[in-house]
Amino acid sequence: MRIDLISGTAAELALPEGDATRGVVIVPDIFGLRPLFDDLSARLASEHGWAVCAIEPFPGQRLETIEDRFDAVPLLQDSRIVADTQAAAGVLTERAGCSRVAVMGFCMGGMFALKAVASGRFDKAVSFYGMIRIPLMWRGAGLAEPLEVLRDSPPRPILAIIGQKDPYTPKEDVVALRDLGANVSVVSYVDAEHGFVHDPDRPAHRPGDAADAWGRAVAFLA
Repeated sequence: MRIDLISGTAAELALPEGDATRGVVIVPDIFGLRPLFDDLSARLASEHGWAVCAIEPFPGQRLETIEDRFDAVPLLQDSRIVADTQAAAGVLTERAGCSRVAVMGFCMGGMFALKAVASGRFDKAVSFYGMIRIPLMWRGAGLAEPLEVLRDSPPRPILAIIGQKDPYTPKEDVVALRDLGANVSVVSYVDAEHGFVHDPDRPAHRPGDAADAWGRAVAFLA
């Protein structure tokens, strides 16, 4: 069901039929909150008993093309998106009684998941091919480097799902993420490109790798 967070940001809330085993806040990819993430939230709730809240990263904006969205990323603010993830976590605690809430993100949303877990509000983070360093074209005054944010934060368990052919997560960035410490687990897939897990309609989708990655994510959050 669609709800509004305290900031006015739209979010999709999916609750399990019984007691929630945990809460999960989702930050979508650059295309934002849409039926793909409505369906994902519902599936995670029904299959795993999670309470799930997926947020809109571009609230109040009409971005008709991918070019519009790329241009909008440098104008985003870490403070607003992280605050919205925290507000979504609060909804899951209030409405589903979740004492444990993780954050999960995809692509651009994976980058924000890394920053959100650094806030201390979340017990774990799963980043599906999230940018470890901000691409040059996306740098903006309100966006801090994910690696630097993580280095300055209390350690939290992080699972990073990476494609080895993904230009957005080059090898040197992956090494730097691993070097943050034992709380960071990186799983890389040899022939995978960017976005190979969450959207079956993407040319980069790899069903076998996607199934393996989901299995690892579910086990990590169990």
